[in-house]
Amino acid sequence: MEGHNTTAELLRRQITATEEELKRLKAQLAFLESEKAKSSRAGPEQDGPVTQRRWPLSEEEYKRYGRQMIVPNVGIQGQLRLKAASILIVGAGGLGCPASVYLAGAGVGIIGIVDGDVVETSNLHRQILHNTSKVGMKKVDSAISNLKALNPNIKYNAHTEHLTPQNVAEIVSQYDLVLDCTDHPTSRYLISDTCVLLQKPLVSASALRTDGQLIVLNTPPLPPGNENGGPCYRCVFPKPPPAESVVSCGDGGILGPVVGVMGVLQALEAVNACSATAELTLEKLAAMDYAFFCGVAAPVKVLASEERIEAREYEELRKQRGKEHLLLDVREKVQFDICSIEGSINVPFSTLQGNRGDVEIEHPSWLPETLPSEAPIYVVCRLGNDSQVITRKLKESGIDKKGTRYIGDIKGGFKAWKEQVDSSWPEY
Repeated sequence: MEGHNTTAELLRRQITATEEELKRLKAQLAFLESEKAKSSRAGPEQDGPVTQRRWPLSEEEYKRYGRQMIVPNVGIQGQLRLKAASILIVGAGGLGCPASVYLAGAGVGIIGIVDGDVVETSNLHRQILHNTSKVGMKKVDSAISNLKALNPNIKYNAHTEHLTPQNVAEIVSQYDLVLDCTDHPTSRYLISDTCVLLQKPLVSASALRTDGQLIVLNTPPLPPGNENGGPCYRCVFPKPPPAESVVSCGDGGILGPVVGVMGVLQALEAVNACSATAELTLEKLAAMDYAFFCGVAAPVKVLASEERIEAREYEELRKQRGKEHLLLDVREKVQFDICSIEGSINVPFSTLQGNRGDVEIEHPSWLPETLPSEAPIYVVCRLGNDSQVITRKLKESGIDKKGTRYIGDIKGGFKAWKEQVDSSWPEY
Protein backbone atom coordinates (compact mmCIF):
# COMPACT_ATOMS: atom_id res chain seq x y z
CA MET A 1 0.00 0.00 0.00
CA GLU A 2 2.85 2.37 0.79
CA GLY A 3 4.31 1.79 -2.67
CA HIS A 4 0.97 2.65 -4.29
CA ASN A 5 0.74 5.85 -2.27
CA THR A 6 4.24 6.87 -3.32
CA THR A 7 3.46 6.21 -7.00
CA ALA A 8 0.22 8.15 -6.74
CA GLU A 9 2.01 11.10 -5.16
CA LEU A 10 4.62 11.09 -7.94
CA LEU A 11 1.85 11.05 -10.54
CA ARG A 12 0.10 13.96 -8.86
CA ARG A 13 3.32 15.96 -8.86
CA GLN A 14 3.92 15.11 -12.51
CA ILE A 15 0.40 16.22 -13.44
CA THR A 16 0.91 19.49 -11.59
CA ALA A 17 4.22 20.07 -13.31
CA THR A 18 2.72 19.22 -16.71
CA GLU A 19 -0.15 21.63 -16.16
CA GLU A 20 2.31 24.36 -15.20
CA GLU A 21 4.37 23.61 -18.30
CA LEU A 22 1.25 23.82 -20.48
CA LYS A 23 0.39 27.20 -18.97
CA ARG A 24 3.91 28.42 -19.64
CA LEU A 25 3.85 27.24 -23.25
CA LYS A 26 0.49 28.90 -23.82
CA ALA A 27 1.87 32.13 -22.40
CA GLN A 28 4.88 31.95 -24.71
CA LEU A 29 2.63 31.28 -27.71
CA ALA A 30 0.43 34.23 -26.80
CA PHE A 31 3.51 36.43 -26.49
CA LEU A 32 4.85 35.42 -29.90
CA GLU A 33 1.45 35.86 -31.55
CA SER A 34 1.07 39.29 -30.00
CA GLU A 35 4.53 40.27 -31.30
CA LYS A 36 3.51 39.08 -34.77
CA ALA A 37 0.29 41.06 -34.56
CA LYS A 38 2.22 44.17 -33.54
CA SER A 39 4.48 43.77 -36.56
CA SER A 40 1.53 43.45 -38.92
CA ARG A 41 -0.18 46.50 -37.41
CA ALA A 42 2.95 48.59 -37.47
CA GLY A 43 2.41 49.51 -41.10
CA PRO A 44 5.06 50.25 -43.68
CA GLU A 45 8.40 51.74 -42.80
CA GLN A 46 9.12 55.18 -44.17
CA ASP A 47 12.71 54.88 -45.35
CA GLY A 48 14.01 53.02 -48.37
CA PRO A 49 12.48 51.74 -51.57
CA VAL A 50 10.79 48.67 -50.07
CA THR A 51 9.01 48.72 -46.73
CA GLN A 52 7.35 45.33 -46.33
CA ARG A 53 8.14 43.65 -42.98
CA ARG A 54 8.50 39.92 -43.45
CA TRP A 55 11.25 38.83 -41.09
CA PRO A 56 10.66 37.03 -37.75
CA LEU A 57 12.80 39.50 -35.76
CA SER A 58 12.78 43.28 -35.75
CA GLU A 59 15.45 45.23 -37.59
CA GLU A 60 16.98 46.27 -34.27
CA GLU A 61 17.13 42.64 -33.11
CA TYR A 62 19.05 41.57 -36.20
CA LYS A 63 21.63 44.26 -35.48
CA ARG A 64 21.74 43.46 -31.76
CA TYR A 65 22.04 39.67 -32.00
CA GLY A 66 23.67 39.30 -35.42
CA ARG A 67 27.10 38.26 -34.19
CA GLN A 68 25.71 35.31 -32.24
CA MET A 69 23.20 34.30 -34.93
CA ILE A 70 26.04 33.61 -37.36
CA VAL A 71 27.66 31.15 -34.96
CA PRO A 72 27.23 27.61 -36.35
CA ASN A 73 24.16 25.81 -34.96
CA VAL A 74 22.65 28.97 -33.47
CA GLY A 75 21.26 30.84 -36.46
CA ILE A 76 17.81 32.35 -36.64
CA GLN A 77 16.13 29.32 -35.06
CA GLY A 78 18.43 29.42 -32.05
CA GLN A 79 17.75 33.12 -31.61
CA LEU A 80 14.00 32.55 -31.77
CA ARG A 81 14.33 29.85 -29.12
CA LEU A 82 16.21 32.27 -26.91
CA LYS A 83 13.51 34.87 -27.42
CA ALA A 84 10.83 32.37 -26.45
CA ALA A 85 12.74 31.13 -23.38
CA SER A 86 12.35 32.15 -19.75
CA ILE A 87 15.15 31.84 -17.19
CA LEU A 88 15.08 32.28 -13.43
CA ILE A 89 18.24 33.54 -11.73
CA VAL A 90 18.26 32.87 -8.00
CA GLY A 91 20.60 35.38 -6.43
CA ALA A 92 21.60 38.84 -7.69
CA GLY A 93 25.12 38.69 -6.30
CA GLY A 94 28.56 37.75 -7.60
CA LEU A 95 27.25 34.89 -9.76
CA GLY A 96 23.86 36.26 -10.68
CA CYS A 97 25.12 39.66 -11.87
CA PRO A 98 27.42 38.47 -14.70
CA ALA A 99 25.08 35.63 -15.62
CA SER A 100 22.12 37.98 -16.02
CA VAL A 101 24.17 40.49 -18.02
CA TYR A 102 25.10 37.94 -20.67
CA LEU A 103 21.66 36.34 -20.76
CA ALA A 104 20.07 39.76 -21.26
CA GLY A 105 22.63 40.53 -23.93
CA ALA A 106 21.86 37.24 -25.67
CA GLY A 107 18.16 38.09 -25.94
CA VAL A 108 16.48 35.63 -23.58
CA GLY A 109 12.79 36.57 -23.71
CA ILE A 110 11.99 36.57 -19.99
CA ILE A 111 14.47 36.87 -17.13
CA GLY A 112 13.33 36.53 -13.53
CA ILE A 113 15.61 37.45 -10.62
CA VAL A 114 15.08 36.31 -7.03
CA ASP A 115 16.85 37.96 -4.11
CA GLY A 116 15.68 39.41 -0.83
CA ASP A 117 18.87 41.29 0.06
CA VAL A 118 19.85 44.93 -0.37
CA VAL A 119 23.05 46.25 -1.90
CA GLU A 120 25.92 46.67 0.55
CA THR A 121 29.28 48.34 0.04
CA SER A 122 31.05 45.01 0.57
CA ASN A 123 29.23 43.65 -2.51
CA LEU A 124 30.60 46.14 -4.98
CA HIS A 125 33.99 44.62 -5.73
CA ARG A 126 32.36 41.61 -7.41
CA GLN A 127 28.62 42.24 -7.96
CA ILE A 128 28.99 44.20 -11.18
CA LEU A 129 25.37 45.30 -11.68
CA HIS A 130 25.42 47.38 -8.48
CA ASN A 131 27.25 50.61 -7.70
CA THR A 132 27.83 52.99 -4.82
CA SER A 133 24.66 54.97 -5.50
CA LYS A 134 22.61 51.76 -5.17
CA VAL A 135 23.76 50.90 -1.63
CA GLY A 136 20.65 50.22 0.45
CA MET A 137 18.52 49.47 -2.64
CA LYS A 138 16.99 46.05 -3.22
CA LYS A 139 19.47 43.99 -5.22
CA VAL A 140 16.79 42.82 -7.63
CA ASP A 141 15.66 46.38 -8.40
CA SER A 142 19.27 47.54 -8.83
CA ALA A 143 20.07 44.68 -11.18
CA ILE A 144 16.98 45.06 -13.33
CA SER A 145 17.45 48.81 -13.72
CA ASN A 146 20.87 48.19 -15.24
CA LEU A 147 19.72 45.24 -17.34
CA LYS A 148 16.97 47.36 -18.87
CA ALA A 149 19.60 49.87 -19.92
CA LEU A 150 21.52 47.04 -21.60
CA ASN A 151 18.55 45.44 -23.34
CA PRO A 152 15.09 47.02 -23.04
CA ASN A 153 13.50 44.39 -25.32
CA ILE A 154 13.36 41.76 -22.57
CA LYS A 155 10.69 41.19 -19.95
CA TYR A 156 12.18 41.28 -16.45
CA ASN A 157 10.40 39.80 -13.44
CA ALA A 158 11.42 41.02 -9.99
CA HIS A 159 11.04 38.62 -7.06
CA THR A 160 12.24 40.71 -4.13
CA GLU A 161 12.17 37.97 -1.53
CA HIS A 162 14.22 34.94 -0.60
CA LEU A 163 13.12 31.54 -1.84
CA THR A 164 11.39 29.47 0.81
CA PRO A 165 9.70 26.06 0.78
CA GLN A 166 6.43 27.99 0.74
CA ASN A 167 7.01 30.17 -2.34
CA VAL A 168 9.62 28.25 -4.34
CA ALA A 169 7.24 26.11 -6.43
CA GLU A 170 5.10 29.07 -7.45
CA ILE A 171 8.13 31.06 -8.61
CA VAL A 172 10.16 28.29 -10.27
CA SER A 173 7.16 26.92 -12.18
CA GLN A 174 7.01 30.10 -14.29
CA TYR A 175 10.37 29.46 -15.98
CA ASP A 176 12.02 27.02 -18.38
CA LEU A 177 15.44 26.95 -16.74
CA VAL A 178 16.91 27.87 -13.37
CA LEU A 179 20.34 29.25 -12.45
CA ASP A 180 21.36 28.68 -8.85
CA CYS A 181 23.52 31.69 -8.02
CA THR A 182 23.26 31.35 -4.24
CA ASP A 183 26.01 30.61 -1.76
CA HIS A 184 24.66 28.18 0.83
CA PRO A 185 23.81 24.44 0.87
CA THR A 186 20.32 25.07 2.25
CA SER A 187 19.28 27.03 -0.80
CA ARG A 188 21.03 24.61 -3.15
CA TYR A 189 19.07 21.62 -1.89
CA LEU A 190 15.82 23.59 -1.91
CA ILE A 191 16.32 24.78 -5.49
CA SER A 192 17.45 21.37 -6.75
CA ASP A 193 14.57 19.52 -5.10
CA THR A 194 12.09 21.94 -6.61
CA CYS A 195 13.61 21.65 -10.08
CA VAL A 196 13.37 17.87 -9.87
CA LEU A 197 9.71 17.97 -8.88
CA LEU A 198 8.84 20.56 -11.55
CA GLN A 199 11.12 18.99 -14.18
CA LYS A 200 13.30 22.04 -14.73
CA PRO A 201 16.97 21.87 -15.78
CA LEU A 202 19.32 23.56 -13.32
CA VAL A 203 22.71 25.24 -13.75
CA SER A 204 24.52 25.61 -10.44
CA ALA A 205 27.83 27.30 -9.63
CA SER A 206 29.83 28.32 -6.59
CA ALA A 207 33.02 30.22 -5.85
CA LEU A 208 35.24 30.73 -2.82
CA ARG A 209 38.62 32.41 -2.57
CA THR A 210 40.24 31.48 -5.89
CA ASP A 211 38.24 28.32 -6.62
CA GLY A 212 35.04 27.79 -8.58
CA GLN A 213 32.70 24.91 -9.40
CA LEU A 214 30.07 24.52 -12.12
CA ILE A 215 27.54 21.74 -12.57
CA VAL A 216 24.51 21.20 -14.81
CA LEU A 217 21.80 19.20 -13.03
CA ASN A 218 18.49 17.54 -13.86
CA THR A 219 19.23 17.29 -17.58
CA PRO A 220 17.23 15.79 -19.14
CA PRO A 221 14.51 16.94 -16.71
CA LEU A 222 12.40 13.80 -16.49
CA PRO A 223 9.74 12.98 -13.85
CA PRO A 224 10.99 12.18 -10.34
CA GLY A 225 12.11 8.58 -10.03
CA ASN A 226 12.89 8.17 -13.74
CA GLU A 227 16.42 6.74 -13.90
CA ASN A 228 16.97 8.21 -17.37
CA GLY A 229 16.82 11.73 -15.99
CA GLY A 230 19.90 13.74 -15.17
CA PRO A 231 21.38 13.73 -11.65
CA CYS A 232 20.21 16.26 -9.08
CA TYR A 233 22.14 18.00 -6.32
CA ARG A 234 21.28 15.18 -3.88
CA CYS A 235 22.75 12.64 -6.29
CA VAL A 236 26.08 14.45 -6.22
CA PHE A 237 25.93 15.40 -2.52
CA PRO A 238 23.67 12.88 -0.77
CA LYS A 239 24.41 14.41 2.62
CA PRO A 240 24.87 18.10 3.41
CA PRO A 241 28.25 19.12 4.81
CA PRO A 242 28.57 19.65 8.57
CA ALA A 243 27.32 23.11 9.48
CA GLU A 244 30.64 24.07 11.01
CA SER A 245 32.46 23.29 7.73
CA VAL A 246 30.41 25.64 5.56
CA VAL A 247 32.48 28.72 4.71
CA SER A 248 30.79 31.69 3.08
CA CYS A 249 32.40 34.41 0.97
CA GLY A 250 32.11 36.71 3.95
CA ASP A 251 34.17 34.34 6.07
CA GLY A 252 36.58 32.85 3.54
CA GLY A 253 36.91 35.67 1.06
CA ILE A 254 36.45 35.78 -2.70
CA LEU A 255 38.20 37.35 -5.67
CA GLY A 256 35.79 39.19 -7.92
CA PRO A 257 37.06 37.79 -11.24
CA VAL A 258 36.72 34.22 -9.95
CA VAL A 259 33.03 34.47 -9.15
CA GLY A 260 32.56 36.53 -12.32
CA VAL A 261 33.98 33.78 -14.50
CA MET A 262 31.69 31.21 -12.88
CA GLY A 263 28.64 33.39 -13.50
CA VAL A 264 29.62 33.82 -17.14
CA LEU A 265 29.96 30.04 -17.48
CA GLN A 266 26.47 29.64 -16.05
CA ALA A 267 25.15 31.98 -18.72
CA LEU A 268 26.96 29.97 -21.40
CA GLU A 269 25.41 26.71 -20.22
CA ALA A 270 21.98 28.37 -20.09
CA VAL A 271 22.29 29.60 -23.69
CA ASN A 272 23.32 26.08 -24.85
CA ALA A 273 20.25 24.75 -23.13
CA CYS A 274 17.96 27.30 -24.77
CA SER A 275 19.53 26.91 -28.21
CA ALA A 276 19.37 23.11 -27.98
CA THR A 277 22.20 22.42 -30.44
CA ALA A 278 24.30 25.55 -29.98
CA GLU A 279 27.75 23.98 -29.93
CA LEU A 280 30.80 24.30 -32.14
CA THR A 281 32.14 21.11 -33.70
CA LEU A 282 35.28 20.46 -35.72
CA GLU A 283 33.13 20.09 -38.83
CA LYS A 284 31.47 23.47 -38.21
CA LEU A 285 34.84 24.99 -37.38
CA ALA A 286 36.10 24.26 -40.88
CA ALA A 287 33.10 26.05 -42.40
CA MET A 288 33.20 29.16 -40.27
CA ASP A 289 34.03 32.55 -41.79
CA TYR A 290 36.33 33.86 -39.07
CA ALA A 291 37.11 37.12 -40.82
CA PHE A 292 33.42 38.00 -40.90
CA PHE A 293 32.75 36.63 -37.42
CA CYS A 294 35.51 38.82 -35.98
CA GLY A 295 34.17 41.90 -37.74
CA VAL A 296 37.00 42.19 -40.28
CA ALA A 297 35.11 43.68 -43.19
CA ALA A 298 37.69 45.69 -45.11
CA PRO A 299 36.69 45.85 -48.79
CA VAL A 300 38.70 43.81 -51.25
CA LYS A 301 39.29 44.59 -54.92
CA VAL A 302 39.59 41.47 -57.01
CA LEU A 303 37.33 42.27 -59.97
CA ALA A 304 37.25 45.00 -62.56
CA SER A 305 34.26 47.36 -62.63
CA GLU A 306 32.73 45.60 -65.67
CA GLU A 307 32.73 42.35 -63.70
CA ARG A 308 30.45 43.81 -61.05
CA ILE A 309 26.82 44.91 -61.00
CA GLU A 310 25.01 47.28 -58.65
CA ALA A 311 22.27 45.82 -56.47
CA ARG A 312 19.63 48.06 -58.09
CA GLU A 313 20.73 46.90 -61.54
CA TYR A 314 20.37 43.27 -60.55
CA GLU A 315 16.88 43.95 -59.19
CA GLU A 316 15.87 45.47 -62.53
CA LEU A 317 17.23 42.40 -64.28
CA ARG A 318 15.17 40.12 -62.01
CA LYS A 319 12.00 41.97 -62.99
CA GLN A 320 12.58 41.39 -66.71
CA ARG A 321 10.83 38.32 -68.05
CA GLY A 322 12.91 35.89 -70.06
CA LYS A 323 16.18 36.99 -68.47
CA GLU A 324 17.20 33.54 -67.29
CA HIS A 325 20.18 33.54 -64.96
CA LEU A 326 21.53 32.02 -61.75
CA LEU A 327 22.03 33.84 -58.45
CA LEU A 328 24.71 32.12 -56.37
CA ASP A 329 24.65 33.04 -52.66
CA VAL A 330 28.03 32.15 -51.16
CA ARG A 331 27.29 32.99 -47.53
CA GLU A 332 27.50 30.14 -45.01
CA LYS A 333 24.24 28.25 -44.59
CA VAL A 334 23.56 29.69 -41.13
CA GLN A 335 23.41 33.14 -42.74
CA PHE A 336 21.44 31.93 -45.77
CA ASP A 337 18.82 30.56 -43.38
CA ILE A 338 18.44 33.98 -41.76
CA CYS A 339 17.44 35.63 -45.05
CA SER A 340 17.78 34.94 -48.77
CA ILE A 341 16.58 36.15 -52.15
CA GLU A 342 13.91 33.97 -53.72
CA GLY A 343 15.33 31.71 -56.41
CA SER A 344 18.94 31.91 -55.25
CA ILE A 345 20.98 28.79 -54.53
CA ASN A 346 23.33 28.53 -51.59
CA VAL A 347 26.84 27.17 -52.06
CA PRO A 348 28.92 28.34 -49.08
CA PHE A 349 32.21 30.13 -49.62
CA SER A 350 34.00 27.50 -47.50
CA THR A 351 32.68 24.74 -49.77
CA LEU A 352 33.77 26.47 -52.97
CA GLN A 353 37.15 27.33 -51.50
CA GLY A 354 37.80 23.91 -50.01
CA ASN A 355 36.41 21.60 -52.70
CA ARG A 356 38.64 22.30 -55.68
CA GLY A 357 37.41 19.34 -57.67
CA ASP A 358 33.81 20.55 -57.70
CA VAL A 359 34.74 24.06 -58.82
CA GLU A 360 37.44 23.48 -61.38
CA ILE A 361 35.18 21.76 -63.89
CA GLU A 362 32.88 23.30 -66.47
CA HIS A 363 29.71 21.91 -64.93
CA PRO A 364 29.99 21.43 -61.14
CA SER A 365 27.28 19.56 -59.21
CA TRP A 366 25.64 22.75 -57.89
CA LEU A 367 25.10 24.19 -61.38
CA PRO A 368 21.55 23.31 -62.58
CA GLU A 369 21.50 21.05 -65.63
CA THR A 370 18.60 23.07 -67.04
CA LEU A 371 20.50 26.37 -67.02
CA PRO A 372 21.35 27.42 -70.60
CA SER A 373 25.07 27.55 -71.31
CA GLU A 374 24.94 31.28 -72.05
CA ALA A 375 22.82 32.19 -69.00
CA PRO A 376 24.75 34.59 -66.73
CA ILE A 377 25.76 33.78 -63.17
CA TYR A 378 25.64 36.44 -60.46
CA VAL A 379 27.42 35.89 -57.16
CA VAL A 380 26.36 37.56 -53.90
CA CYS A 381 27.60 37.58 -50.31
CA ARG A 382 27.05 39.78 -47.27
CA LEU A 383 29.48 42.62 -48.02
CA GLY A 384 30.77 41.99 -51.54
CA ASN A 385 34.15 40.52 -50.57
CA ASP A 386 33.72 36.74 -50.75
CA SER A 387 31.61 37.13 -53.89
CA GLN A 388 34.56 38.69 -55.73
CA VAL A 389 36.87 35.84 -54.76
CA ILE A 390 34.38 33.21 -55.92
CA THR A 391 33.59 35.07 -59.14
CA ARG A 392 37.28 35.07 -60.02
CA LYS A 393 37.57 31.37 -59.11
CA LEU A 394 34.57 30.43 -61.30
CA LYS A 395 36.04 32.25 -64.26
CA GLU A 396 39.40 30.60 -63.81
CA SER A 397 37.69 27.20 -63.74
CA GLY A 398 36.19 27.73 -67.21
CA ILE A 399 32.55 28.00 -66.16
CA ASP A 400 32.37 31.28 -68.09
CA LYS A 401 32.76 29.32 -71.37
CA LYS A 402 35.80 31.34 -72.43
CA GLY A 403 33.98 34.59 -71.87
CA THR A 404 30.68 33.71 -73.60
CA ARG A 405 28.89 33.43 -70.25
CA TYR A 406 28.87 36.49 -68.02
CA ILE A 407 29.92 35.84 -64.42
CA GLY A 408 29.96 38.78 -62.02
CA ASP A 409 29.22 39.70 -58.45
CA ILE A 410 26.74 42.09 -56.85
CA LYS A 411 28.78 45.04 -55.66
CA GLY A 412 28.51 45.60 -51.92
CA GLY A 413 26.51 42.40 -51.38
CA PHE A 414 23.45 42.43 -49.17
CA LYS A 415 24.56 45.63 -47.47
CA ALA A 416 24.01 47.36 -50.81
CA TRP A 417 20.83 45.34 -51.37
CA LYS A 418 19.34 46.83 -48.20
CA GLU A 419 20.40 50.35 -49.16
CA GLN A 420 19.33 50.24 -52.80
CA VAL A 421 16.53 47.68 -53.08
CA ASP A 422 14.89 46.39 -49.92
CA SER A 423 15.02 48.47 -46.75
CA SER A 424 13.40 45.66 -44.75
CA TRP A 425 16.36 43.35 -45.37
CA PRO A 426 17.76 42.27 -41.98
CA GLU A 427 21.05 43.91 -41.06
CA TYR A 428 22.86 41.37 -38.92
